[in-house]
Amino acid sequence: MIHSSLLRKQRIIVVSLFALILVTIVVGLGLGFSSLSYDRLIPTIIGQGTFKEEFVLFSIRLPRIIITLLAGMALALSGAILQGVTRNDLADPGIIGINSGAGVAVTVFFLFFPIDAGSFVYVLPLVAFAGALVTAILIYLFAYSKTEGMQPVRLVLIGVGFSMALSGAMIVLISSAERAKVDFIAKWLAGNIWGTDWPFIWALLPWLLILLPFTLYKANRLNMLSLSEPVAIGIGVSIEKERIVLLITAVALAASAVSVTGGISFIGLMAPHMAKALVGPRNQLFIPVAVLIGGWLLMLADTLGRTLLDSSGIPAGIMVALIGAPYFMYLLLKK
Repeated sequence: MIHSSLLRKQRIIVVSLFALILVTIVVGLGLGFSSLSYDRLIPTIIGQGTFKEEFVLFSIRLPRIIITLLAGMALALSGAILQGVTRNDLADPGIIGINSGAGVAVTVFFLFFPIDAGSFVYVLPLVAFAGALVTAILIYLFAYSKTEGMQPVRLVLIGVGFSMALSGAMIVLISSAERAKVDFIAKWLAGNIWGTDWPFIWALLPWLLILLPFTLYKANRLNMLSLSEPVAIGIGVSIEKERIVLLITAVALAASAVSVTGGISFIGLMAPHMAKALVGPRNQLFIPVAVLIGGWLLMLADTLGRTLLDSSGIPAGIMVALIGAPYFMYLLLKK
C-alpha cells in the first residue's frame, strides 16, 4: 500500500509538470524563424488569424511541438521499462542499441523499397519496430546466461557495441545512395525532428495510448522484476514471460518514437532517474512522472535547438546529447 502523503506529493508533481509543459508549449508556439506574436496566439487558435498566422501555427509549429511531446513520452516510458526489466539504471533504448536497430530498418526500407506517400507515415513505425525487435532479441540472447540469468552490466556493454556496429552499418548503406536519401538518413542519425505533420501524430499516438495504460497495469510486475531473481521466482513471478512481454513493449515505444524523430538518446535514461528522485522507485508512482518529464525534455530541447541558430537550427538529438552524455558519465561513475 502506498502512503497517502506520497500519493499527494505525486499528484502535486504531476500537476506542476502539466503546467510546465503548457508554459513551454505557449513559449514554443511564439518562437521560430517565422515569428508569431503571443498576443495573436488566441485569436489565431479560435480562427481569427491571418492566413500566414494560421499556417505557421497549425501547419508548422503546433504539430512539431505535439510530435516532440509524444515522442519524448514514449522514449521515457521505454527507458523506465528497460531499467526495470534489466535491473540496470544505465539502460536506455538509445544507449543499448534499440534505436540503432530501428534506424537500420528505416534506412533499408527508405533506400531499397518502393515508398507510397499515403501509407509511408503509418508503415514506418512498423518497420522500425521490426528492426528494433530483432536487435533487442539479439542483445538479450548475448547478455543472458543459463547459470546467472540476465547480467545487467553485460547487457549495457553488448548494447553499446550493437549501437556502434549498427550506426556503422547505416553509414555503409548510405555511402552509395543518392544525395537526397543520404541527407534524410544523416538528419535521422542526428536526431533531427523530421516528422512534423499531423499524419505523424496519428501514426504515433495509438502506440502511446495503448502501451502507457498497459505498462501501468504491469507496474507491479516491474516492481517484482527489480528484485533478485530467486526472490521474484519465490513470490510467483514468471520472470522470462514478463521480461519478454515488457521488452517488446519497450521496443515498440522506442521504435514508434524514433521512426518520426530520428536517433534520440538519453531521454529514456534521464527521465526515469529524475522521476525516481522525486517520488521514489515504485513504478506506479514514478512512471507517470517520468513520462511527463520525458515529453517536456524533448520538447524543450527541440524548442531551444530550432531557435538558437539560423532557420536550420540544431537537431533535438544533439541538444539532448549535450545534456545527456555528461549525465550518463555521472551515472556510470556512480554505479
